[in-house]
Amino acid sequence: MAPALTWLRLIRPGDWLLILASGLAVGTSFPLLWQGGQGDRAIIRQEGRIFLEVPLNKPREIQVPGPLGITVIQIEAGRARVASDPGLRQYCVRQGWLSQAGEIAICAPNRVSLAIGGGQSPYDSLNY
Repeated sequence: MAPALTWLRLIRPGDWLLILASGLAVGTSFPLLWQGGQGDRAIIRQEGRIFLEVPLNKPREIQVPGPLGITVIQIEAGRARVASDPGLRQYCVRQGWLSQAGEIAICAPNRVSLAIGGGQSPYDSLNY
């Protein structure tokens, strides 16, 4: 038998059961413990200052002026997204719908950001 596989003979059925149970525990706890919970408000920043803070309870469209033009933010019940931005790469538009507390879409060239606020954020602070 190859030397690399000799250690497999030392693992007993109880060891395999423990490895499987540990893997399942990690797999199921990861989504439960590493999310911020449902967001309840959208925080829109322009040039680093709060432009508008609105609840996520009714549909609306907000136009935020920036150095490159207008960034359009759509809000629906429980979620928000950057619908359009004058930036070239469209990274903030590609973020899609945000609904969890702590999620953020940053339109860096136009200096506009959209963050979802809620009861619990998955981190203590964020710098950008």
